Amino acid sequence: MPAKSSPTKSKSGMSKSGTPKPARAKPVRAKPVRGKPVRAMAPIRLPPVPEDSFTPEQQALVAAISAGPRGKFKMSGPFFCYLHAPGYGELAQKLGAHCRFGTSIPPRLAEFAILVTAQHWKSHYEWAAHAPIAEKQGVKAETVRDLQAGRAPKKAPKDELAIYAFAKELYRDKRVSDRTYKSVNALLGDSGTVELVGLLGYYAMVAMTLDVFRMPVPEGTPLPFAEPAIR
Repeated sequence: MPAKSSPTKSKSGMSKSGTPKPARAKPVRAKPVRGKPVRAMAPIRLPPVPEDSFTPEQQALVAAISAGPRGKFKMSGPFFCYLHAPGYGELAQKLGAHCRFGTSIPPRLAEFAILVTAQHWKSHYEWAAHAPIAEKQGVKAETVRDLQAGRAPKKAPKDELAIYAFAKELYRDKRVSDRTYKSVNALLGDSGTVELVGLLGYYAMVAMTLDVFRMPVPEGTPLPFAEPAIR
């Protein structure tokens, strides 16, 4: 009897020599290690910069911040990060000084917007730095507590609620609806609305900087948010 022929395989599964082709491995995407939120931060990621070893660029950055509206340089928060890239830091601190002190946005609304940003990014240092300032500028303590807890501040004044809706929509949807835009534009005008977007963008950048490099809050200050357990 003639020998039975072996089953043939499709060309897609065979090499030219007739041997099966190895299966292509699917790319494996690295996933962050997640766990339950914790109440402590991991160690800071950037090394210390001794003052006696400052480069001319770092010295210039410290002098510019000290001579500006903030009045002094702090070896903490975003300024500590900026020391590691002083050219970038000089430009960033100038923008920050203008966003905080030089816009037409009333200080109360500016600080309110900063808190909305800090809560969105769960930025401990940004919140710890600006929550007391916000209250001094007239943001009610109840509103601050609502924002910290992630709740809409329903008892806040109408102008703060307009800023809240604007910021939340922008961070969530990457867009702002006509209705929300018109309410803020009626409040701040064209110039102020442009400045508000800039302020939100700047403090989002600061929050990301603080979060990535794990900048700690002042000693003795409890973390305002649960720290995501990502390592």
